[in-house]
Amino acid sequence: MSQYPISCRVPPTSSSIHWSAWLSIGRSDAAAAPSRLHTAGMFNHLQTVTMMRLIPFLLCSLLTLPAHAAPDLMLPPMVSIAAGQFLMGSNTGPTGDGSMQPLETPVHQVSIKPFQLSAYELTVGQFRQFVQATGHKAGTRCWKYTADGYGVEPGTWDSAANAPSEFHPVMCVSWLDAKAYAAWLSKKTGNAYRLPSEAEWEYAARAGSTGEYAFGNDASQLCRHANLLDLTGKGVRERLTGRESKSLDCDDGAGTTSIVGMYLPNAFALYDMTGNVGEFVEDCQHASYDGAPVDGSAWTVNCKKLGGSDMIIHRGGNYGLRAIGARIAIRGHAGMDNYSSLGEGFRLAMDGPAEAYGSAKIRFESELAQAQQLERQRRVTAK
Repeated sequence: MSQYPISCRVPPTSSSIHWSAWLSIGRSDAAAAPSRLHTAGMFNHLQTVTMMRLIPFLLCSLLTLPAHAAPDLMLPPMVSIAAGQFLMGSNTGPTGDGSMQPLETPVHQVSIKPFQLSAYELTVGQFRQFVQATGHKAGTRCWKYTADGYGVEPGTWDSAANAPSEFHPVMCVSWLDAKAYAAWLSKKTGNAYRLPSEAEWEYAARAGSTGEYAFGNDASQLCRHANLLDLTGKGVRERLTGRESKSLDCDDGAGTTSIVGMYLPNAFALYDMTGNVGEFVEDCQHASYDGAPVDGSAWTVNCKKLGGSDMIIHRGGNYGLRAIGARIAIRGHAGMDNYSSLGEGFRLAMDGPAEAYGSAKIRFESELAQAQQLERQRRVTAK
């Protein structure tokens, strides 16, 4: 794929096209390019690209880079989430001691400050840039479906089964890996990336909904909104485990994870908040919401331990769950260094005002759109 989502090509030697016009070719803000270049002053006298083939290319490259970002950095597009209040939790969730399944009670009102949240789950390609830049070592064993149901076996975030494309959500990564990625991207860009708090996550996932799902309570619509255990997924699971499975009575053609953004977004323009992969949040596990912060901050003290280690929370269900596991209020847990290809990944949050929609984000969404189109064609052909 092209390094740039707009045309930054070196023009032919014989070209006499006005250089500022050349730079504007392929830009959505074509009219802006000449004016931006005009302000540079020192280039006002240039009228043609004759004998100066490299100048337009170099200027175009510079003009299309966001602040602090490397030319090939694939930044996550962020959505601004307005401040508000909501009722967090549910009275229809699981019961018990909250050890293996964190409780969704008591329902409590939470105030949320404005923040930003990534429109998509972090992708394989984005995580790959981090690993290549830093030499970060993720785990080499993770949870997966096996002939015994599921278990921990050799596997990595970039193995073929876990990373079908650069635009699938990264999984078989831990909470610690997610934190390391956020720290690296923050240093790389100058932006304060982080994991969302659990309260921020649920507020954004609900997007104003008080129902079981972001779109209401009609479970028959789930396949339009989320990648869950449908008929194709049922076949894949039964083949891997040798056991019969129940599924939703619908089929989207995705057997496990899906390329991000393939399903309908919620009212906040966030994709895959339900299904695909569960998403790590900043909070550690507590048996219930008794004593939880009401200001939207992460709850990181007095954590529940399992096997002597603090447990953390992930939200949003995953590709292997049905209607009950797709409820917005459902909570999951994991160890800080737990690796799973059964559907655990993450998306990033960020404080501060909305940043300019620079070329690194445009590039990501442009190439994502191409990958989505190819995947739609594959699914149609596979039927």
